Amino acid sequence: MADKDINAVAIGKRITECRKMLGLTQEELAERGDMTTQFVSYAESGKRVIRSENLLKLSKALEVSADYLLTGEIIDKDMFIMAEKLSKLSPKQFKFIESIVDKCDEIFN
Repeated sequence: MADKDINAVAIGKRITECRKMLGLTQEELAERGDMTTQFVSYAESGKRVIRSENLLKLSKALEVSADYLLTGEIIDKDMFIMAEKLSKLSPKQFKFIESIVDKCDEIFN
């Protein structure tokens, strides 16, 4: 049972991290995902196991895959979501993001 608790906590941390990266409050995430603020709070704290339909709502509202929330792994769907976001940028914005990615690659590799 301890493994499930640890996973729920890890999932909650990823939910919180994604929410904060989007600059959302718990209330705003709840509204985006058509759920209650109390549910978001419980999900972030790892106090509740998240049902599959709610996990899908959260992943859509947070613009990440359900796999990422569950495992922390980046999958093809996450890459597709990022590609969609990049396709909406102007050429200048795209080049700026590309330079940031290149710099990160230099720093971390």
